[in-house]
Amino acid sequence: MLVDDQDLFREGVKVIVDAQEGMHVVGSAGDGLEAIRLVDELEPDVVLMDIRMPEMDGVETTRQLFAPERVARRSRPVRVIVLTTFNLDDRAATAIRYGASGFLLKDTTPVMLRDAIRTVHSGNAVLAPTDLSTLLDAQFREAVPPPAAYLALTERERAVFDAVARGLSNTEIAGLVFASESTVKTHVGAILRKLALRDRVQIVVFAHQHGLVP
Repeated sequence: MLVDDQDLFREGVKVIVDAQEGMHVVGSAGDGLEAIRLVDELEPDVVLMDIRMPEMDGVETTRQLFAPERVARRSRPVRVIVLTTFNLDDRAATAIRYGASGFLLKDTTPVMLRDAIRTVHSGNAVLAPTDLSTLLDAQFREAVPPPAAYLALTERERAVFDAVARGLSNTEIAGLVFASESTVKTHVGAILRKLALRDRVQIVVFAHQHGLVP
């Protein structure tokens, strides 16, 4: 689903997305209020969200989309990619903290847009790990002590958590902890469930919030 206050931009992105195999734009909105209504109604897999809009901007819209009560009503998860004209935008960082899976510059290429949609659909972040860390370090200047749920993770789950927080892929983690990729996926699933997190991006946010970045 596309959310942007410029009709021409939405139409251009729609042409690009609809041309990709296995992708289809199910709806579009010109502001945040309309976006929230349509996401509830259409349940898209991925939302491309402009960060700067009248009425309600992309940051507040993202926050409301990931409100616990709204998430609980969904039959499947939704991923958000925020679109901005500024690299390492503080507002984009706030949107990621609220639940977005990363951001793209609005002048990105069609190939990068396609790859970003596939990446967040699989539960990963769009941003490179170093860029994501730079953004989040500025968001969490004072770490909050980790909750009991984190302390209850097993030693192996802690090792996988640290690796995910560093931005490593399942293949890289498997080599690091001497396990198969399927076992790593099982550990990641257990971590998400125990910490009540949605995806790997939120593991990175959690790690920065609680001062757990290796």
